[in-house]
Amino acid sequence: MNRCTPAEAAQVVAFYQQNRLTDDFPTVDEIKFLIEQQPEAQTPADAMFSRIMQQAKDQEETAHIPEETPVRRLHFKRYAGIAASFAVLFTLGWMYFNNSAATSKPSVKLTGTEITLTNEKGEIQIINEKGEVFIKDEDGKVVASQQNNTIAYDNNADIEKLVYNTLNIPYGKRFQLHLSDGTVVHLNAGTTLKYPVKFIAGQDRTVYLDGEAFFDVAKDKAHPFIVNADKLNVRVLGTHFNVSSYPEDSHADVVLVEGSVGMYTDGQTFDASKNIVLEPGYKGSFSKAESSIQTKEVSTAIYTAWIKGELVFRNMTFKNICKKLERHYNIVIENHNTSLEGQRFNASFKDETIANVLSYFKELHNFNYTINKNKVIIK
Repeated sequence: MNRCTPAEAAQVVAFYQQNRLTDDFPTVDEIKFLIEQQPEAQTPADAMFSRIMQQAKDQEETAHIPEETPVRRLHFKRYAGIAASFAVLFTLGWMYFNNSAATSKPSVKLTGTEITLTNEKGEIQIINEKGEVFIKDEDGKVVASQQNNTIAYDNNADIEKLVYNTLNIPYGKRFQLHLSDGTVVHLNAGTTLKYPVKFIAGQDRTVYLDGEAFFDVAKDKAHPFIVNADKLNVRVLGTHFNVSSYPEDSHADVVLVEGSVGMYTDGQTFDASKNIVLEPGYKGSFSKAESSIQTKEVSTAIYTAWIKGELVFRNMTFKNICKKLERHYNIVIENHNTSLEGQRFNASFKDETIANVLSYFKELHNFNYTINKNKVIIK
């Protein structure tokens, strides 16, 4: 991945400090300054290589005593021999330093369209979906790495207490998270997940969800996996299931694809003989107002299609469809045609623009609409 760990970067610096050839050779601080001052057209490796070679040539040109010439040439060969190595090593080191600077900014300006990661101290890091960075704890130790749209945590991280990170996915985006125990979580648009940087032996694996996520839970009979979704808890040992619990929704839905899950209200202690236990192919709907759970058999593919970027509506009101469209496309919909809100629709969309989706509903119920940037007005 063209990256080096903090330990590797430290080894590069230590090696350099122990093997400086002369006092004229650039210091670590000079190297860092040099890197920072380089124009974008020149890589840090280019800068380092040029600097090393230039100093070697300067030393050879200053050799006036014939009997010292072999020594000077030896120095030049030594410089040349390590130049390429330093060019590569300091490129890696530069990547580490650059990553450190990017993740330790004291303040971050947000527009609401960025994927963000918040650490235990409340420090915010913007996650670029096409980026590759390290995630560090409060002591600067690497605990996870990001590659494109996935962050993976290291179960070998030296952590002995529960420390939480919070990942926030804005409207219009999706993301994937690999927790330290091997559990894979797909996060839908408009979702926030709070989770331990590393699960601790002897304690339940508890995460906190606000939004929608699909969980592929790593099996661990000794440590139950619990998803807390506001007033609802979902308890599993190892299984595949989807949880949808957006703040604006009246119900939190749990759809089980494989295995078994228990559903119970927050504050309760799970009891399989008293609480709801879902079977594969069933959905459990938790009423937030009444704190009650209803179950029914469903087609699970409808509730997991979003993982592939698809939109599937089955017997859904137009009001609820608008909510899902807002999250999926990162838009705002103003519906002034109130007669549409209660109408129910069945539809499926894949890789369609918002204009194409709205045109489908317009064919069924004649209405006019306008699209201006990220705002839709239905007349």
